[in-house]
Amino acid sequence: MSTMTSARLCRLALVGAALLASCVPTFPQGPARAPNRQVPDTFGDAPETENSARLDWREFFADPHLVALIDVALANNQELNINIQEMLVASNEIMSRRGEYMPSLGLQAGAGVDRVGRYTSQGQSDEHHGVPANLQGYSLGLYASWEVDVWSRLRNAASAARYRYLASREGRDFMVTRLVAEIATRYYELMALDRQLEIVRNNVRLQQNALEMVRLQQQAARVTMLAVRRFEAQLQGFQSRQFDISQRIVEAENQINLLLGRFPAPIERSSENFLNLQPVVHAGMPAQLLQNRPDVRRAELELRAAELDVAAARARFYPSLHLDGRLGYQSFDVRHLLDTPDSILYGILAGVAAPLLNRNAITADYFSSNSRQMQAVLKYERAILSAYLDVNTGISLLHNIALSYAFKAQQVERLAESVEISTLLFNSARADYLEVLTTRRDSLEAQVDLIETKQRQLTATVTLYQALGGGWRPTGRAPAARNADAGVAQ
Repeated sequence: MSTMTSARLCRLALVGAALLASCVPTFPQGPARAPNRQVPDTFGDAPETENSARLDWREFFADPHLVALIDVALANNQELNINIQEMLVASNEIMSRRGEYMPSLGLQAGAGVDRVGRYTSQGQSDEHHGVPANLQGYSLGLYASWEVDVWSRLRNAASAARYRYLASREGRDFMVTRLVAEIATRYYELMALDRQLEIVRNNVRLQQNALEMVRLQQQAARVTMLAVRRFEAQLQGFQSRQFDISQRIVEAENQINLLLGRFPAPIERSSENFLNLQPVVHAGMPAQLLQNRPDVRRAELELRAAELDVAAARARFYPSLHLDGRLGYQSFDVRHLLDTPDSILYGILAGVAAPLLNRNAITADYFSSNSRQMQAVLKYERAILSAYLDVNTGISLLHNIALSYAFKAQQVERLAESVEISTLLFNSARADYLEVLTTRRDSLEAQVDLIETKQRQLTATVTLYQALGGGWRPTGRAPAARNADAGVAQ
């Protein structure tokens, strides 16, 4: 057979294999659709150009004690550091995938003994030429192999790993937003408990003074012992409440210490101006959530990785081209191993392989990759919807709490006046002691409710700041700089 005929047959075989292998099966449910990225123009109110999510958390939380706590947590929180290690694992996966489409080169050395049967063609030939029956063999050389990535299967797999690494970074940023928000929430809770404890202690002192007055009136036969006992019971109730709040303070401090990754230690704070805190949150435009929310960005990157997985799985149906080469020395006598050029060995081989029959495994992987892409589309759309609803709910909650707080503040003022009036009327025998007790109890409950409402307001502010995507951006870093981070993993 001539050389031209052989080359022609090889080309025909290659074309035939390509035609057979390119018969990629159709997805049973059809290919994955494009995601819906549309969001409403506003959150229900007039559109805002300013967005608090663009603020660094050091600017948003002006309290220096809170800022110091967050700094410690970002350095020592165990859960966050675990997530960082997972991110590094994803980074190493990129290195592994890249190595698959690069040529490999190695050094090989070997020694052995080879014996063939005497009554074989090789054995008879060796005996005829005086070759020993036990033939030693020594080799030393380089070997190389390379799968030429004709259809970008390996490159797509490496790019998918890169997108998953970037998604893990967004997951870390999302955890940072949660950590910042949780510390701020616990910190405001601790401040609220301080204020509640102070109010209860003030009421204990007032109740002690009132009890002394009632005892004097009982001695003067103006009231009965029943009034004294009722005042004593209410005082003891107030005193008992102090210890309940003190325990809650210890628990809140320990929760913060856990987030900080340290054993119990005092939490520095300034609670005097708690009721005067008025943080402001600007919601901006809903479309900005696609860039500001780390969980939305993570879902988008995972979607891109899933798309590349489908492309890589499709390429497995096509022929693959492998190149193998070898260069070195080989000899049956170690003394002549490095003789040049007599002991030099070299070889190169190119091969094309394509799946023809029993392609169930790659077909199943192809179908599964398409299903995972469909899942990624739905997860991305759900992340966008969840982000919008979080902000919409947060804006409504802040509005309603603000109205509730205004009425609570008025209630506290009215009850404070009622306490003074009831005390004056009781001292002048124009009011029953039960009215005094009830008014004092209602006043205390109203003051505590006012503090709890302020705490809910501050917590809702923190939650809205997190829902907008704030809390992960370092100081002085714009969103455009965040996009540039994608080049780190390339």
